[in-house]
Amino acid sequence: MFRERERERQGEMGLEDLGDLVLSIILSKVGPKNAAMIACVSRRYRVSASDEGLWLRFCSEELDLSSPEDPYGKPAPSFKVTYKLWKEAFGMYPWPLVRRAKQCWSTLKSWMAANFPEAGNTLRKGASEAEIKVLENELGVTLPLPTRVLYRFCDGQEIGGPEEFLGLIGGYFFYDHAVNVYLLPLSGVIFETKELRHGGFPSTSKYVVVAASTYMDKLFILNCDDGQLYVGTGNLATNREMIPCVPDALIRSVHDMNSFQLQDAILLWLEEHGRRLQSGTIRLREERKIRSISLFPETSPVCSIAVTNGVQVRASAVFVPELSNLQNEEEKYCFSYSIRMRLLPQGCMLDGVYFGSCQLYWRHWVIRANDVVVSTAGGDAVIGKHPLLYPGAEEFVYESCSPMRSSSGSIEGAFTFVPGRMLWSFIDQIPFS
Repeated sequence: MFRERERERQGEMGLEDLGDLVLSIILSKVGPKNAAMIACVSRRYRVSASDEGLWLRFCSEELDLSSPEDPYGKPAPSFKVTYKLWKEAFGMYPWPLVRRAKQCWSTLKSWMAANFPEAGNTLRKGASEAEIKVLENELGVTLPLPTRVLYRFCDGQEIGGPEEFLGLIGGYFFYDHAVNVYLLPLSGVIFETKELRHGGFPSTSKYVVVAASTYMDKLFILNCDDGQLYVGTGNLATNREMIPCVPDALIRSVHDMNSFQLQDAILLWLEEHGRRLQSGTIRLREERKIRSISLFPETSPVCSIAVTNGVQVRASAVFVPELSNLQNEEEKYCFSYSIRMRLLPQGCMLDGVYFGSCQLYWRHWVIRANDVVVSTAGGDAVIGKHPLLYPGAEEFVYESCSPMRSSSGSIEGAFTFVPGRMLWSFIDQIPFS
């Protein structure tokens, strides 16, 4: 205050001389902590620093909030109180990490609210510090800080019955293999981790199960010491074989409370999952009136798309770790692929002649591992079906799988269709590819 008075005596302008709009702009630039400190200087500063518009801006920018509510979704009397409640609830963690975890969950929840509300309804409220401590004591681990904050915002999902496919992480289906992965609540983490230890993992292991499929034994396992996330292979039960989900170089400072560069594999994994959902790279699939998140990519470049004579074919693949065997040199990695075919609205055009339908007749595949042809396949129909395509009809979809000797490979080929409807005598019909 002496400096303020001295500037006034010398005819210089101080903060007290600024207009309300200018002062408001300055307060918005200095941030919540400094704004609260400035409020202690004078009554005028206190009034300006208590403006609801100012704290609305802070809550919006830092916490992505558009209405005043506490961390548990309950209404708060003002945005200033809202900010205070959030600080009290998460003040023990680095604030950039809190903001990042909040944004991660906001992305996932907003997508589910718009597209998959029945899955959104399975999300549990955030866990308390006491509940996290119970898990750590039960399992003898210390959760990485990013994982702790993620669970403070949402304690996983209420796991449904075997008829439900509401897993946040989603999955895939081919033949009789059905996978749909849920993010486990803390109670589920404790139960599944104890089951894992009964199955051969040491009782002092720092690995905990954080996500699992309700149908097949697909498990995602977190290393609490270094923050890496693993997915189990087909040999998980016999020799604890796992594959890392995130490059090690991306994981940083998972236990350093003073670090502003905290990120573990679960945070990175969920952020990427949210980006794929929001961008439409992965989408909902409905089959037999059952909706679920399908992990087969739907857009290029991770989905191949080709159009010939009005027929569109889309193809993409996913890695199937739970059926992979890293000890088998010839069939080390298992991949599932999804083929979606439809007739575009303009119908089928062949040599200038329009056809209102076409039917699949033949297929031919070339399978490569590391650019080396390992097998070829051809034959009548696909999975025993000759789909008949019409403009505007739903895509015909089928999934299959192929073991590979390497993690890099390709499956390419062609489908042969008959314009119109296939006559089994093939009289007057000309197949086309």
